[in-house]
Amino acid sequence: MGDDEMFRPRRSVLYMPSSNAKALEKAKTLPVDAIIFDLEDAVAPDAKSAARDAAVAAARSGEYGRRELTIRVNGIGTEWHDADITAAAQAGPAAIVVPKVNSADEVRALVEAIAAAGAPEHTSLWAMIETPQAILHAGEIATASDRLTCLVLGTNDLVKELFAEHVPGRAPLLTSLSLAVLAARAAGVVILDGVYNDVRDNEGFLAECAQGRAMGFDGKTLIHPGQVDGANAAFAPSEQAVEEARGILEAWEAGAGSGVVTYNGRMIENLHVATAERTLAVAQAIAAG
Repeated sequence: MGDDEMFRPRRSVLYMPSSNAKALEKAKTLPVDAIIFDLEDAVAPDAKSAARDAAVAAARSGEYGRRELTIRVNGIGTEWHDADITAAAQAGPAAIVVPKVNSADEVRALVEAIAAAGAPEHTSLWAMIETPQAILHAGEIATASDRLTCLVLGTNDLVKELFAEHVPGRAPLLTSLSLAVLAARAAGVVILDGVYNDVRDNEGFLAECAQGRAMGFDGKTLIHPGQVDGANAAFAPSEQAVEEARGILEAWEAGAGSGVVTYNGRMIENLHVATAERTLAVAQAIAAG
């Protein structure tokens, strides 16, 4: 994955039910980094076909500005999956999001299906990690194909599969979340945190955003437009972080060849420089959007 793709902002990634025309229209005005036109959980069985057509039309419309557009298909083995893959591939969105990807073999089969359906080269695969099996094989999934560029945590399904509970702080999920982040970083792909269910609990949502950012997630998947601003703020470098990154790089450049470089009394090494460069790259990508 190139730097432009890696640093592209994905702070806020909003699921939009493709069966809801008003929601699709509203999404054109939201300050969201990416949209997932959903054909799966948010769409009733009798509305799947119409929702597929609406998602394809939205992805092709050119009416969503800078927003990254993706389509979530129904899962492998469902009666809608093959038709979804074909339609989504031919629509040519930025990515096709597939739920409950459990193995590297499934990734390779999906990539073959997407290519066979005529997807353009820019259409990547986003794999949803939602089961214990997927967590335990996350590294293999993340490295199975260059076309896979993002892991998306499906935390609701993961809680269900673990027989766990939704609790503040997400203690039952911390091992799974950490393993998924490790897999993404080892593979050099993007990783998105799962959704926060209570759209009325802004304090809890912001706390979970802060936790996800601290753990290393690139952004958060969302279920309500009211969550967009909070996610955008949480997953963007703060003004203080940007200022410090600039100071570190200036100190490093000024001290080239001196052997020891310090900034605000702290010794600066290559790892600090790399972190500062990434902070500025992310900030610049957000500003350019």
